[in-house]
Amino acid sequence: MAHQYAQTREDNRPAGTPAIRWEEPPEGPVLVLLDQTRLPAEEVELVCTDASALVEAIRSLAVRGAPLLGIAGAYGVALAAARGFDVDEAATALAGARPTAVNLSVGVRRARSAHQAVLARTGDVRQAASAALAAARQLHQEDARASARMAEHGLALLDELQSGGGHRVLTHCNTGSLVSGGEGTAFAVALAAHRVGRLRRLWVDETRPLFQGARLTAYEAARKGMAYTLLTDNAAGSLFAAGEVDAVLVGADRIAADGSVANKVGSYPLAVLARYHHVPFIVVAPVTTVDPETPNGAAIEVEQRPGYEVTEIIAPQVPVTGAGGGIPVAPLGTQAYNPAFDVTPPELVTAIVTEEGTVSPVTAEGLAELCARSRQAAAE
Repeated sequence: MAHQYAQTREDNRPAGTPAIRWEEPPEGPVLVLLDQTRLPAEEVELVCTDASALVEAIRSLAVRGAPLLGIAGAYGVALAAARGFDVDEAATALAGARPTAVNLSVGVRRARSAHQAVLARTGDVRQAASAALAAARQLHQEDARASARMAEHGLALLDELQSGGGHRVLTHCNTGSLVSGGEGTAFAVALAAHRVGRLRRLWVDETRPLFQGARLTAYEAARKGMAYTLLTDNAAGSLFAAGEVDAVLVGADRIAADGSVANKVGSYPLAVLARYHHVPFIVVAPVTTVDPETPNGAAIEVEQRPGYEVTEIIAPQVPVTGAGGGIPVAPLGTQAYNPAFDVTPPELVTAIVTEEGTVSPVTAEGLAELCARSRQAAAE
């Protein structure tokens, strides 16, 4: 049976504290998550004692963001192993919790493979559980290092595209420390520019339907002291027309072999606007987000979310009356089209920035070379 409970932090979460951590209290190991659905109103932690609770946290977006989902998936396998649950069953449930973000299945696969290898060699379930946990911790550390390298490569690209700094960057959804073992992907690049005095303005899309930009990116930008402005998603066009955007920086949940990018819905219109206004559209993501097994954008499964996420607004600590637990903003019975992601074709992407370097122009050959280089580096 799933066990998940919440605890509210009385103090503010220290800057740089991961949004996920493994703990081993006397009653047994647990996975502790910062509940992102409750931000920015309150900081509440979810404590998961088994994989089923983690699956629910992933589906509800309490934990989200491609790199962090990979880390969570790996820890979920380790949690199942440590508590004596069926590891294969837990791995299958975790990998299927959200279909578009490829990092989730990558993380699950790494921890599961480590567990299976030791179990087959030794037959010792404790050693196998320790191997799964070690794999999860290694992935966590790798992502933190990848985040730092992506920030370095991304800032270098921004400076190359616009010498002298003063970058005005538009971002979409949330790509900071809340989605990463480090400081994030696209947000980490903007943060790096801020730290060296070269970020003039961070434009933050609210990001419908769950307002990850308004609730989470603005939250992170405020904590870092960055110059940021929040805007409605459909106001981005007027910013481009006024010449107020120097670059678009977004993350990715899956990058197909041909360079097609699945990201939070609303990214594709930004890419179209950016191309029309001759503004660079830059994707920042770890190599683990590149999926050579997905040939093109048409092959990416796009997650469809519940309609009530559009027809209702979730407001923490406010009385609710809607079927989905929110405040209704549309007539009862209204049908809603609510894809979680859209897909941007490679010809609209100026560059893909990873920890292994930058691919520009974005081509299947360039991505394949980058992935090969990454595999070679990992083997050394």
